[in-house]
Amino acid sequence: MENKSRGWVIMVNWDLVKPTREGERSLMFFLQMSGYPGSGKSTLSRILAERTGAIVLDHDIVKTALLEASEELLDPKETGNISYHIDWALADFLLSQGRSVILDSPCMYEVMLAKGGALAEKHGAAYKYIECFLGDVEELDRRLTARPRLRSQVAGVPAKMKEGFVLTQETSKSKRPSDVPYLIVDTGQPLDRYITEALAFLAEEKDGSDYSNQLS
Repeated sequence: MENKSRGWVIMVNWDLVKPTREGERSLMFFLQMSGYPGSGKSTLSRILAERTGAIVLDHDIVKTALLEASEELLDPKETGNISYHIDWALADFLLSQGRSVILDSPCMYEVMLAKGGALAEKHGAAYKYIECFLGDVEELDRRLTARPRLRSQVAGVPAKMKEGFVLTQETSKSKRPSDVPYLIVDTGQPLDRYITEALAFLAEEKDGSDYSNQLS
């Protein structure tokens, strides 16, 4: 069955569709975003949310709020762990309400994969993983320095990455799932070139190997 939304056409597999209210259906998923700061996670997350009705949980929003509210109460080093705890609690609540969730955050620790997969399984949602990859370090730095910056966000690429560091999928520190398909998009391309692929990936079955381990 085709689902037409704002000019895009994607194929929806109704095996992943959960009933909501009587007579209604919605495709429920938990999408774990991944990628370095500046790689385009937030831009892609917001567009996917607009097209699918999912809710974005932006880790930087939560962490920045904690930093601003608890300046004299918390060690700044602890706000990262606490903000992730809040992220997971909110994701758990939203999924329990039948809402699809996109976690907009880097994914550089195995525990992130384990928690994301377990949360999706708990609520019967499809677990999805999309990594935004940009191998151009100079472009990463340009994006980071040009954007309006929240307090929790880095101001630019670390100096050690500017000194001849070659960023590839192999040298990336992003953790990727080994037991489910995932999608890597090259965000050095124009946005419209990978939006349709990301939407199609969200509607794929769990064994949709056509989209696994591939740059778009």
